[in-house]
Amino acid sequence: MKKDIHPKYYPKAKVTCVSCGNTFFVGSTKPELRVEVCSRCHPFFTGEERIVDTTGQIERFRRRYGLVIEEKKKAEETPEEASNSG
Repeated sequence: MKKDIHPKYYPKAKVTCVSCGNTFFVGSTKPELRVEVCSRCHPFFTGEERIVDTTGQIERFRRRYGLVIEEKKKAEETPEEASNSG
């Protein structure tokens, strides 16, 4: 077996949740880990519906498809509704 090919193992690597700030320890090859969602704040474990927007994905989605939805609504309006709203 080759020597010195395995990474160093940290039996008490600190894990920090970015969302809720929870910290706990696990075994890892890195001394410190950062996660976006942990078991304390994940909707599956809490039973709550919570949206975690980490990189603006929701805003990009709304920008991309929000205009299409609004255009469809305007096209579906009757001429009376269009004249009353404007």
